[in-house]
Amino acid sequence: MGNEYKMKQENINNKIGLFLMVFALLIIGCSKDPILNPEIGTFTDSQDNHVYQWVRISGQIWMAENLAYLPSVSPSSAKSETSYYFYVYGYEGTSISEAKNLTNYSIYGVLYNWPAAMNGAFSSTMNPSGIQGICPSGWHLPSDAEWTALIAYLGRSAGSKMKETGINHWTSPNSGATNASGFTALPGGYRGLNRRFNNLDDIALFWAASEYDALRARYCSLRYYTESVHRDFSNKSRGFSVRCVKD
Repeated sequence: MGNEYKMKQENINNKIGLFLMVFALLIIGCSKDPILNPEIGTFTDSQDNHVYQWVRISGQIWMAENLAYLPSVSPSSAKSETSYYFYVYGYEGTSISEAKNLTNYSIYGVLYNWPAAMNGAFSSTMNPSGIQGICPSGWHLPSDAEWTALIAYLGRSAGSKMKETGINHWTSPNSGATNASGFTALPGGYRGLNRRFNNLDDIALFWAASEYDALRARYCSLRYYTESVHRDFSNKSRGFSVRCVKD
């Protein structure tokens, strides 16, 4: 009788142990980050023959560099929520050729106010946005919904998976940066409401094709001191970077 009871108890313990193991595996599986093995390539923008790298993330092809199309250039003092303005960080002149010779242009590309980024298009909240904006033919400016979907796919510490590694461009400590997604976010700073260029190497800000109100639009940002991605809205006159998504 004692042996029979003992065997039954061991059976129960084994089943409980098996159940707990399966439960733990399910929890780990549900919380696990996506396995990232990004496919990469290049394409040429027919607007100016600039060659860009791209990366495929969760079925979408994103530019892996900041847009550098520069049809005109203005000093940081130029400001508008409606007219198009293009800036190169640190450049206060109006010569396109001079601006393109700067290191900041070759590394970080161009800063666009929201009207320039949209190139006259109306706001979109769709995924995909359907807004080409300033992007090359066959590409579009991502909506807030597209940025949200990208961040959700990358999961925990999405910012760390999007930031370029090391401190060649990012300010130390560039927290957690692995660039596991291949997105290679670069901290191009921004042209601010103070009519100055601000925070090069500290922050990457990217416009979305989604308006918040008459004066403000959506964006997402990554910062040197955090592994997360921040989504918010800002004045349309500010100059932010642009990343495009293939149609």
